[in-house]
Amino acid sequence: MERYQVNIAYDGTEFQGFQRQGSRRTVQSVVEGALRQLNWQGKTILYAGRTDTGVHAAGQVIAFDLQWEHSPAELGQALNANLPEDVAVREVRIARGDFHPRYDALARCYRYRLYCQAVRDPLRERFAWRVWPEVQGDLLQEAAMAIEGAHDFAAFGSPLKPGGATQRVVFKASWEQAGDEWTFAVTANAFLYRMVRRLVFLQVRVGQQRLGIEELKAALQPPSILTPGLAKPNGLVLERVIYTENRQIPEGLNQPLSASGEEDCG
Repeated sequence: MERYQVNIAYDGTEFQGFQRQGSRRTVQSVVEGALRQLNWQGKTILYAGRTDTGVHAAGQVIAFDLQWEHSPAELGQALNANLPEDVAVREVRIARGDFHPRYDALARCYRYRLYCQAVRDPLRERFAWRVWPEVQGDLLQEAAMAIEGAHDFAAFGSPLKPGGATQRVVFKASWEQAGDEWTFAVTANAFLYRMVRRLVFLQVRVGQQRLGIEELKAALQPPSILTPGLAKPNGLVLERVIYTENRQIPEGLNQPLSASGEEDCG
C-alpha cells in the first residue's frame, strides 16, 4: 500500500464544483469512481482545495492510498482510461505516508483570464470573462501591487468556518496583456472562499474607473464595505499548488503568517 500524489487538470464547466455533493456531478465523485475501477478501497480522496462550480484547474493536487502493483506512470494511464474527457491525470508520484495535499501546501497559484469586447465571442466565453467598457492597464497593475503582502482580506472573501481567520499573504499579483485579453496571476499562502474572483471583480472596477484605487487599498484595513460582486467562474484556473519539494519556490514564501491547514477555495 502506497500513498500517491496526483496532479489533475479539469474543465470545470460541466461540474458542480470539486467536492462531492450527493448525486451531483463533481470532480471528486468522478475521480473516486475511476479509482474504484482499480479496486480502491478508500472512503475519500484528499485534495489541496475546493474549486467552485465552473472553475477549472491545471494543477489540482489529490492524494490517496492504493495497493498498486505497477509503476506510477501506469497508474496515471489506468486512471485516465476510466476518467471522462473533461478530467485528466497529469502526473503521479509516490508520496510519503502522511502527505496531505492541503495541509502540506506552501502556496497556491491561480490565474484569471478576461477579454474586453462589446460583443460576446462564443469561442472564448467558456474560459474567459468578457468585460466592457475596456480596462486601463496601468490601473490594473496599480491595483495588483496594492494587494501584495500580508493583509486582512475580510472584504474580499470569507472563511468556510464562522470566526475563521481572514488574514492571508499574497506573494505575487500581476496582470499581463495580449491584444484585448488580460490575465491575472496571483500566488498566496491560501485563499478565502471566492477571494480570487472577488479580487478580479474589484480590480476590473478600478480598471474601468468605477472604483478608486484608494478605496481598494482602504478595504485591506477592515472594517470595510465594498460594492458586492464577483468575476464569473469560467475565467478562473487553479494553476498549481506549491510544496517544499517543488524546485522553484516563489520569492516571499519566507514571509510570516502561515495559513497551514486553511481551506483553499479561490
